Amino acid sequence: MIYLLWIAGCILGLAWLSRVVDAALGMPKIPDVARPEWDRRPAGNPRVSIIVPARNEEENIEQALTQLLELDYENYEVIVVDDRSTDRTGDTMDRVAASPQAHGRLKVIHVDTLPSGWLGKTHAMWTAAQQASGDWLLFTDADVLFKPQSLRRALAYAEIEQADHLVLFPRMIMKRSGEKMMIAFFQTLFVFGHRPWKVADPNTKDHMGVGAFNLIRRDVYEAVGTYHALRFEVLDDMKLGKVVKNGGYKQRVAFGEDLISIRWATGAMGLAHNLTKNFFAILSFQWWRA
Repeated sequence: MIYLLWIAGCILGLAWLSRVVDAALGMPKIPDVARPEWDRRPAGNPRVSIIVPARNEEENIEQALTQLLELDYENYEVIVVDDRSTDRTGDTMDRVAASPQAHGRLKVIHVDTLPSGWLGKTHAMWTAAQQASGDWLLFTDADVLFKPQSLRRALAYAEIEQADHLVLFPRMIMKRSGEKMMIAFFQTLFVFGHRPWKVADPNTKDHMGVGAFNLIRRDVYEAVGTYHALRFEVLDDMKLGKVVKNGGYKQRVAFGEDLISIRWATGAMGLAHNLTKNFFAILSFQWWRA
């Protein structure tokens, strides 16, 4: 029996070692759009529609919208959706939209009821995309912070790579030791499980989607069925990446240092809650797989 345990342990150890080596060789290949060579303007000046779903985000939404209105790219619009909020999220959106800076740039949509067969976030994003005018759609979250050059650099990279879908990894804001430990654990499992350096390879099934920054061409978004095809998905960001990759479209991932940043949750218990929800969704809510 002890020999079987040793054999099983060696096999497991080799499996982990192969993943570590694969990650060590692969991660440096992922480009960083914060580097000087990407400080450029995208060819053709394509129009971008930035879509922000929000539900009970009164603490974050004003700062998020203010930063989006300060992007150093000219041809874009922001569509923000108040998804049945019970706090002052909607009022804050309307106040920001009434400011001179937002004139002609920011549109607010208020959703009062959720149709059957939908989750709130996917419905909000689908509703906003229906009214979008952009050649590109950028789906992001209401608690994401944007540097002014973030969209311009990411879009320049996407156009040069002729990508159909670009994921930009956010910098995690961590203020407590518990958050740092939990984030490190989650990121390790995420990298080993999804191999972001393989996403660009059309011969692999590796795909990627991040709720903080999912940039997709409008015609590709429509070709994969829009969010109507993902209307009951909890992991809407990863599922969008999956259908894009399965559809044979060009998918890319990139780092951006602090071009975009997010504090995913407060404290270790907040992170544990988010991880539990997302992990169970990855397993298609099948308890026996967990």
